[in-house]
Amino acid sequence: MDRLHVFIGTKAQYVKTAPLLRLMDERGVDYRLIDSGQHARISSVLRSELGVRAPDHVLGGDADIVSVPQALRWSALLAARLWSAHRLRDVVFGGDGGICVVHGDTPSTMLSALMAKRAGLRVVHLEAGLRSHSLLHPFPEELIRLAVMRVADLLFAPDDTALANLREMKVGGRVVRVDANTSVDALRWSLTADALPASGPAVVTMHRVETLHHRGRVATLVDAVAEAAARWKIRWIVHGPTAAVLARSGADVQLAQAGVELGPLVPHAELMRLVAEAPFVITDGGSIQEECALLGVPTLLWRMRTERPDGLGANVLLSKYDPILLERFLDDPEPLRRPGVPLDRSPSEQILEVLLAEL
Repeated sequence: MDRLHVFIGTKAQYVKTAPLLRLMDERGVDYRLIDSGQHARISSVLRSELGVRAPDHVLGGDADIVSVPQALRWSALLAARLWSAHRLRDVVFGGDGGICVVHGDTPSTMLSALMAKRAGLRVVHLEAGLRSHSLLHPFPEELIRLAVMRVADLLFAPDDTALANLREMKVGGRVVRVDANTSVDALRWSLTADALPASGPAVVTMHRVETLHHRGRVATLVDAVAEAAARWKIRWIVHGPTAAVLARSGADVQLAQAGVELGPLVPHAELMRLVAEAPFVITDGGSIQEECALLGVPTLLWRMRTERPDGLGANVLLSKYDPILLERFLDDPEPLRRPGVPLDRSPSEQILEVLLAEL
């Protein structure tokens, strides 16, 4: 039987795919939800928060992947399933064929696309066409994007830049341009009341591999944020891998002594409230870049390159790890503030219409 399958597993994938899943539930669309197990504990909390039902099948274990060795073991276990196409189709995809929706550029995106292909399913790539045009920035996301876009049968491009990238690549799959990224739907769900700009603390996040495994980049950001805490109230939202990096160098103590509030990951709705009310945001995250662009919040992107055009040249400043640029931003971020973008579009509805037509 041809069926719709959705294969996700990370926090960002849940947040951005949840609008599509809720829409399918509302309309009674039959689909099989598969969780990669990459963020097992976080995913359980996210499903409750985002109104997503329990998955039909979960791969991996019951712990979150927070280190490179764990990620390698998890990847190897999932890759081993590729040996038997018949068993893969029966166990992971419930014996059905059809379409498998994958999202973004994480290791689970790559493995789920390969599993679907191996089991004889067509692959649909959400958020397709994003390119940084550098294999190392970000790594390994750019490599994963290139591979998944080559094997996908249907690709949803969220903006004109992504559409142009897919045309330049001459991908073999069908390309569909949607009005926006599904982050628009996700933000509309999470922000249920008007925010008061610049009324809360500044927000800092850092979690990418190319940042965490470069001592200089971590130290530069930590020193600047600790110094800025004398002028700004700052909340640093700490991912699991980031906590270990900060602890090893003593940066967590340095930040705490400077008055920076260090806290764990928070529900998406709470995070969006914090971001919407922040005087500024410093992040190396792609999804937060999108959300900050929609909200118009002054944002410094602590990265060398970005695959997303969102907010660049407006409220988002690409740092390229330049400490002078970072210092200038912290001196006066307010000139970067822009009016928020109306959240009246629904790319998830467009995507669902195409998927149902494909089935």
